Amino acid sequence: MNNILDFYSKIEKAVKGAKFPYVIESGEGAYLTIDGKKKLNFCSSHYLGLAVDKRLQKAISVATEKYGVGTGYRTLAGTHTLHLQLEEAIAKFKGTDASVVFSSAYMANCAAIQTIIGKEDIVISDELNHASIIDAVRLSGAKTKFIYKHADTTDLEEKLKQIEEIRKTPKSNGETPLVLIVTDGVFSMDGDLAPLPQIVKLAKKYDALTMVDDAHGEGVLGKGGRGIVDHFSLLGQVDVEVGSLSKAFSVMGGFIAGKRSLIDFYNFKARQRLFSIALTIPDTAAALEAVTILQESDILVKKLWDNVNYLRDEFQKLGFDIGNSQTPITPVMLGDEEIARIFSTKLFELDVFATPIIFPMVGKGKARIRVIPSAAHEKKDFDFGISAFKKVAKELNLLT
Repeated sequence: MNNILDFYSKIEKAVKGAKFPYVIESGEGAYLTIDGKKKLNFCSSHYLGLAVDKRLQKAISVATEKYGVGTGYRTLAGTHTLHLQLEEAIAKFKGTDASVVFSSAYMANCAAIQTIIGKEDIVISDELNHASIIDAVRLSGAKTKFIYKHADTTDLEEKLKQIEEIRKTPKSNGETPLVLIVTDGVFSMDGDLAPLPQIVKLAKKYDALTMVDDAHGEGVLGKGGRGIVDHFSLLGQVDVEVGSLSKAFSVMGGFIAGKRSLIDFYNFKARQRLFSIALTIPDTAAALEAVTILQESDILVKKLWDNVNYLRDEFQKLGFDIGNSQTPITPVMLGDEEIARIFSTKLFELDVFATPIIFPMVGKGKARIRVIPSAAHEKKDFDFGISAFKKVAKELNLLT
């Protein structure tokens, strides 16, 4: 009994003083409502503004009127015609043979690694990869794991050289251990890109598989928003492409895209697909509509980048340090965690919603306000937000 009491006492202490997130009371467009007040939305990852798009709402309405809401397990009575249409559309959009969708991108990452990597295989991971990749590697049970310095291909090659000797020892079944190099495409805290061309080159040289988590690249990079692989003209050269339907597509779910044989293997072997419920009808219909919109036009992608460039230029004119982002993710670097918290609170008082990013999301001393513009914003919205940033920075003596 004392152990149980100690357990609850421990967890109560762990969450004591923790600040719960704001509750959104509206759709997430250029503005949103919190506590009954309109706030400029500067921190959602809805890059293309599709979270409040009428076309997605209509697609949901039509689909639910025709098919209802629920689905089921894909392996039993849950594979719906809309799922197949969505997977075909994603594959066409990404330029791959096929794709398979999951209920979240987190699940997709776990499936992507666990299904093909066993305890006697080898994984090499960028040190700043997303938590879902870290968890996926743990889930695989791989005993041999290497972490290379962030985006450092020289260090990556050093690790690959070390692995060459390890691979000489066959697995218990006599096969040579597989080597998987895994990286985020866009790193979500800094907005920088993985050096994918060099990674692919090294993978070919050292006979390794490649995997990229392109959650923040779809709808943003490449021709018509097709992602980082298209951005670097590497179609067909990355083995496993994982994507999210919750960022630019503004719905929920994730997917893996790749060669037909690989996707067939995931369909029949991925536990995250076999033992988890399929996407609902509304989610699937909305995701399908979002992919269709991007296939038909790049207007939203172009507007997003016009907005990104405007915001970036105005921040730099004021003297803000916005790091080395190559994407819409725009970190306003502050360093001190307490200053980041105060800065965010003061912005909120000025009706700008931009949350602080602090440890453990980033390293100590690297706190920032992460601003994410979208295609839903207009120039006047940015002017309003930039004015608030300027005012707060001067109050805190951060700008001269």
